[in-house]
Amino acid sequence: VAALERQIFDFLGYQWAPILANFLHIMAVILGIFGTVQYRSRYLILYAAWLVLWVGWNAFIICFYLEVGQLSQDRDFIMTFNTSLHRSWWMENGPGCLVTPVLNSRLAMEDHHVISVTGCLLDYPYIEALSSALQIFLALFGFVFACYVSKVFLEEEDSFDFIGGFDSYGYQAPQKTSHLQLQPLYTPG
Repeated sequence: VAALERQIFDFLGYQWAPILANFLHIMAVILGIFGTVQYRSRYLILYAAWLVLWVGWNAFIICFYLEVGQLSQDRDFIMTFNTSLHRSWWMENGPGCLVTPVLNSRLAMEDHHVISVTGCLLDYPYIEALSSALQIFLALFGFVFACYVSKVFLEEEDSFDFIGGFDSYGYQAPQKTSHLQLQPLYTPG
């Protein structure tokens, strides 16, 4: 649900790199659910591996919006692949934000979307960072769950009980005297 919510808001902001990453994440979640329902440990291992990449992506998003190091939001082409002039949807539509267009700006010729945003209860970089932090928390929980469930599935595959099983090697008296019960034969070496 959190991934779908994030996908919707990234679509509204025309941020193509996060849209692509969210789509891959949604596909990985579906694969993980399928692996859990169908008892396929390989799908769960693939899901766990994806979650490692997903945590890295969300850490990058947090660093990008909080402008850690050399990352800057002024280089918008990172998120939109330089195809649009849009930014985070939360920039204009955050809680309590008042948007006013700036008409007589020298950037108005280059960018048709020059605005002034004031009065926000929580600025959009923090909303994006909180969303990514939630994704990291959910991914860590999902990683632990996927590793545990795949381990359980792998143990069940190893302990499959064949006809009568390997769990009782002792001699059992035949139930009918007319039939001889077969027992495993042990040979030295």
